[in-house]
This record gives sequence, structure tokens and C-alpha cells, in this order.
Amino acid sequence: MTPRLIVSDLDGTLLGSDHSLHESTVEVLRALVEQGHHVALASGRHYHDMKVFRDQLAIPLHLISTNGAYVHDPDDALLAANHLAPEHAKALIGLPRPPQVRLNLYRESGWHIDAEAPHLLSLHASTGFTYDVVPPAQMDIHGVGKVLYLGDPDALAELEASARQAHGRELHITYSTTDSLEIMAYGVNKGEALTSLLTRLGLTPADCLAFGDNLNDTEMLSLAGEAQVMANAHPALFDRVAGGERIGHHGEAAVAQWLRKRFGL
Repeated sequence: MTPRLIVSDLDGTLLGSDHSLHESTVEVLRALVEQGHHVALASGRHYHDMKVFRDQLAIPLHLISTNGAYVHDPDDALLAANHLAPEHAKALIGLPRPPQVRLNLYRESGWHIDAEAPHLLSLHASTGFTYDVVPPAQMDIHGVGKVLYLGDPDALAELEASARQAHGRELHITYSTTDSLEIMAYGVNKGEALTSLLTRLGLTPADCLAFGDNLNDTEMLSLAGEAQVMANAHPALFDRVAGGERIGHHGEAAVAQWLRKRFGL
């Protein structure tokens, strides 16, 4: 049996509508590891936010966090860290934006935000991951994995245009949801992180099965030998991932259902 790497996004993909792991998902992934396969989670979430799901699965797995800025092994060792150039982080922090758009920085050590936003904590309620409020003028521009703007899509489109005009060739700009604009250093994405992980495991892209639902999954899904796109995915993702298979809804544990059939569990 050829070992495979199963890599999945979290929100909108592996997690249910309540942002938790379904019992069947836990069972299937544990069974696949027992068969000798590898598992990785790849998310825009922060590493400390993702660790909770790894602990719930109770299997050895790699974590690709902050859209590929960081890669950790099953023993918590940091394998890779890719940060925005300080001058780019400074420029992004200083971009004019409407007051209702929240500015966030994901750093290796935590999450900084420019003002209180209690509604954002509901997404992380099950993990306990929380932010520190830091005025933009006091935000540290060093060691920033990504800059994240949250708010109205029209306002984010203007911010995206400004970022591309100023430093577009030196940034990787994507969306994890329509109201979440995410900016990393050029070349930082889930696909690049997955490439390095496959090399480390001695596997090829053909040995990889990937699952995703949004635009920040594009590179990862395009790389994998078997790419599965959720029924609830961003409409544009189906066009971006050539050969991607449409599977069920994340609220119905579709990843577990598909894996159970694929591996005859």
C-alpha cells in the first residue's frame, strides 16, 4: 500500500457548521493513520488555534497555519516560518480603511487586532484562542505571518486594490471568506507549504488528497493529485481548480464520507 497524505482545510471543509469536528471525521482520520497514511491540517487559522483540533483527533499530524506562513510537525517543532517584510507590514497597517474594518496581525506568538471585536471570538469559542488589542501605531512590524482585514466586501476590494498597487508583486493576496482579506509575503500559500511537507515525507503530489472550500485553498488543491472541492465552496473555486471533484457539504461531514468510500473503511 502506498502511503498517502490527506490534507484538509478546517472551516467550511473538515469542521461542521458549528466549527467543530464530527465524530465520524475523528473516526475516519484515526483509521487512516492506523493504516499508515499521513494527515495534515491546512488553515488560515493561527497555529495555537489549530492545535486544539489536533489534540481532539489524537493522531500525529502536521499543521500548516496562517495560510502557509508556518508549518509545525506533530511534536510542535516549527519547520518553516515565512514573514512579511517589515516595510510591507508597515505599509499594510497604514492603509486607509473604513472604521468598521478590523485590522489583524497574525504573528508566531499570537493575534493582534486594532479594536475590540467580540463577534469574532465566536469562531474561536471552541478553541479559546483570543486576540490582544494593540493600537496600529504600536503594532510590531517584525515577524508578521499575515495581515488580515475583516469587514464589508466592497471596502475589502478597495484595500486589496491599494495593496496590489503598492506592493502587489511582493505579496500573496487572497480571501478565506468574502469578508476576510488575507495578505502574506509573496510565495506564501498553502500550496507552497504543502510542497515542502510532501518533500519532507518523501511523497509526491500524486500521493496527496486535498480538501478545501475557499479561494485560499486554490494552490493546495491545484497541487494535489486528488482534489476535492466542497459543495458549499466559493463559486470561483470550481473554475480555479481544474479536475477538482465536487463532494458534499461540510455540515454533513462530507470529507469523512468521501474518505470512508475512497479507502473502503
